[in-house]
Amino acid sequence: MQINNNSQLNQNTYLNANQALNKISSAVDLNKASDNPAGLAIANDLIAQGNADTQAIENTNSAIAYTQIADGATKEQSNILDNVKEKLLQASTATTNQDGREAILKDVKALLTQFNDIASNTTYNEKNLLQNTSDDKSATQTQQFQTGSEENSLVELSGIQSNTQGLGLDGLLTQDEGTFDANTARGFLDTLDNASTKLGSIQSDIGSVQNELQSANRNLITQRNQTLEANSVFDTDYAKEVSNFSKQNILAQIGAYGVAQSTNITQQTVSRLLS
Repeated sequence: MQINNNSQLNQNTYLNANQALNKISSAVDLNKASDNPAGLAIANDLIAQGNADTQAIENTNSAIAYTQIADGATKEQSNILDNVKEKLLQASTATTNQDGREAILKDVKALLTQFNDIASNTTYNEKNLLQNTSDDKSATQTQQFQTGSEENSLVELSGIQSNTQGLGLDGLLTQDEGTFDANTARGFLDTLDNASTKLGSIQSDIGSVQNELQSANRNLITQRNQTLEANSVFDTDYAKEVSNFSKQNILAQIGAYGVAQSTNITQQTVSRLLS
């Protein structure tokens, strides 16, 4: 004798509960392609774009820090040149004696040495900003800052050589004290003015690039926020899914109870038939 028990659990109830639980735990509605193939493709594209924008923002922030350090260093160099000019003007007048001029020249050389020290020691992430390397006084290479996900999303900073060699001040740095008279001091005034003009051009380039980077950064932040907002349509509705999970969980418990009761009834029936 064979007695069949046709009572089965409704598997859809458990599948629906698991699906709701997956949405709650992942915070997104789309966890697999079958949920919504087209929607998942769009969501993946938005996530990729958002990640690219985030990295581009980090790039521009680093580049802005790079230019800020270079800008601060060149401002200090500009102050040094102002001080040097004051001393040259003092050495150029007839009321300053030779001993005074020699003392002034020593101060000037010390200031220009400090000027070069700034050029050789100003770095960002081990990269020299104002000359090629700490020992190489030639100009830096053109810097290209990646400010977007496209190949041509670049901001360039031209090479910089902000030292006495690059600004034409090596002659003053090596000037002999014994021949440093009023006329010689006066002759260096034009040299210093030219150096200040060159340094001003370097500062202008740095400032222009910094403004461009800040503008790109603001645009990237706006773009990323809009991308994240667009992707938020695929976020989980927690209230809805928690309610759905609770509903499916209750249905599963009811189904399990029904199967258990059915099993008990079947066993009782078998017992009666065999008695």
